Amino acid sequence: MFAPEAIAHRGVRDRYPENSLPAFQAAIDAGADAIELDVHATRDGVIVVHHDAALSAESRSPHAGRAIAALDLSELADFEIAPGIAIPTLEEVLQALAPSTRIYIEIKAPAIEALVAELLVQSPASRGRCAVHSFDHRIARRFGGLASSVPTGILEVGYPVDPPSLLRAANARDLWQQYEFIDRELITGIHAAGGRVIAWTCNDVAEWEQLREMRVDGICTDRIEANVAWLREEKAT
Repeated sequence: MFAPEAIAHRGVRDRYPENSLPAFQAAIDAGADAIELDVHATRDGVIVVHHDAALSAESRSPHAGRAIAALDLSELADFEIAPGIAIPTLEEVLQALAPSTRIYIEIKAPAIEALVAELLVQSPASRGRCAVHSFDHRIARRFGGLASSVPTGILEVGYPVDPPSLLRAANARDLWQQYEFIDRELITGIHAAGGRVIAWTCNDVAEWEQLREMRVDGICTDRIEANVAWLREEKAT
């Protein structure tokens, strides 16, 4: 039976800090097919895994509230997102996870795609296991020119008049579409153009069933453990 890719949105977020190594490992242990994560760059050019551009202002760290781009990695290493849990570098995540799972990397910050491309091209662990996407379609297009072997994707909110044209303009493979704006026509059109549709961020079983019936390629969810269990039940019936 057809089953969409089960993608953990920032890992297992209800038990561990999002975008952390424990959250990612828990998602893999739960049976996730892939991990979706976010990246920024430090002042000294190291790619780190974190959603927001700035550190939490609620922390007791002297760096609380500061922009990641204004900190060197050595300074960021002193910041904990939870007791004993640091912000990981992308390289650390690749070494820990890439050999066993696929990793979808959302570039959140402008003008860091060259740093991400260099890391992925040089990392043996990332080969054939990683893809990059962004809300800024220009980033996806530029990244493709820097690392043509790494698939790219674009994030979209709303229903485009001509969805395949967005992939062509960005020279991208994946359309990361907000799940409320997905229908069979959109998926059929993207598939006919040689692309893939990944639904984000969908957490409802009824929606998962509809998306599977429409043959969406992947479901990015905050409820990866429930999603994997549902997929296993579907395969067993």
